[in-house]
Amino acid sequence: MATLGIVIAIVVYLAALLIMGASFAKENHTVGDYYLGGRKLGPFVTAMSAEASDMSSWLLMGLPGVAFATGICDAFWTAFGLGIGTYLNWLLVAKRLRKYSEKNDSVTIPDFFEHRFRDKSHILMLLSSLIIVVFFVPYVGSGFAACGKLFSSLFGLDYTVAMIASAAVIIGYTATGGFMAASVTDFIQSIIMTIALIAVVCFGLSTIDGLHTVSTYATSLDGYISLLSTHDFDTASRVSYGGIITIISTMAWGLGYFGMPHILLRFMAIEKPEKIKLSRRISTIWVFIAMGVAIFIGVMSRTMVSKGALSELQDPERAIILIAQTLAEHSFIASLLAGVILAGILACTMSTCDSQMLAASSSVSENIIHETFGIQLSEHMQMVMARVVLVIIAAVGVVIARDPNSSVFGIVSFAWAGFGAAFGPIMLLALFWKRANRYGAIAGMLGGGVMIFVWKFLIKPLGGVFGIYELLPAFIVALILCVVVSLATPAPSKEIVEEFESIK
Repeated sequence: MATLGIVIAIVVYLAALLIMGASFAKENHTVGDYYLGGRKLGPFVTAMSAEASDMSSWLLMGLPGVAFATGICDAFWTAFGLGIGTYLNWLLVAKRLRKYSEKNDSVTIPDFFEHRFRDKSHILMLLSSLIIVVFFVPYVGSGFAACGKLFSSLFGLDYTVAMIASAAVIIGYTATGGFMAASVTDFIQSIIMTIALIAVVCFGLSTIDGLHTVSTYATSLDGYISLLSTHDFDTASRVSYGGIITIISTMAWGLGYFGMPHILLRFMAIEKPEKIKLSRRISTIWVFIAMGVAIFIGVMSRTMVSKGALSELQDPERAIILIAQTLAEHSFIASLLAGVILAGILACTMSTCDSQMLAASSSVSENIIHETFGIQLSEHMQMVMARVVLVIIAAVGVVIARDPNSSVFGIVSFAWAGFGAAFGPIMLLALFWKRANRYGAIAGMLGGGVMIFVWKFLIKPLGGVFGIYELLPAFIVALILCVVVSLATPAPSKEIVEEFESIK
């Protein structure tokens, strides 16, 4: 009976996504509609779809898992950096990118870079498109893997079958409905995530006699409730977090927002620039509250285990899954609610996958095939090409995800750093520094992308002060390269400067 309720809730949820995708198919008259929704997203959909596509399963699995394993320190500084990054991205980038991208008729991020710098050689477009494909395709694969692992562990299904079935649903509604389907379903998925967070907290607290029990237990663990240390459960002792350098490195996750194509596309698609202020408030409040609740769930889960309300966890990231399974044993209604919680985990993953597939597809079909190589197609054939490329990219993601032991969160961390370093500094300078030119943009993009690999695999293993998150040094290198090379090469043309100054 418990499993039946979970299955019903998840099947209804997945069916609703497919129906929604089909309902938006008729609204895609042009490639611009398919990839940017005709720039008609409302403020609520813009805000919540951006944050849903951002969070992935990290919100309901990764963040609680970190808090469960070592305490609030690492989770807090990561969440704090992401929250500040979210706010600054909306404050600094959103409105100006929306106006600028409409002014120079850009529907993708590679489009924007090429049009902003008048790069007739198409090098910027090709380079940025390749970066999107390189980092997004494995990112999509990690999302498919997360869904496969969830279904496999819940229902005892073969991992490959579960993963392919999950991928088929995501491909189905995204390929048919395009950007609008992805955005509206992401909005719905953000609501499912919120319900999941609330349900888990309410049920968890009810099993251990309330908040006081959590507070008493957590504060009894040396270093567990601290912003400067963590708790080692093997030795039952406090461990120093590493000081200011480690804190800054952890908070550097927030720099990634300035370069995330699937989030930046939401800024470009909002109906009116004037509505961005409302979207900023909605998204920032939701992000801080959601991440705070996720960290609390990690602490609460640890308390539940200590009190016998939850069985021992081998994998801290499975805390919410185990809580949902425990809830489902109470009654059929409770199992339906447990299904909603598990659908929330799916929502986190699927809302990220759909946006990433669209971004990668647009880079290949629109930016590489159509614009870089100049292959001319009719509007109808461009739409067909867009969908075909999306399916091919998703198929590659399925191949990458075929290994059930593949690392999900390691891939997410690396891809996040890649986009943040390759695109973040260039986007900020493109929007706010009129002296930036295409030579600087190319140098910064290449330098940031290459430094991610260099720092991750050659420098970081040295440890010590070099053991910081690769996004921070790579971001700095890209920023310096763009500025230095721009100043060392010819200034932008009068046309470029006038366009820059016209964006108020």
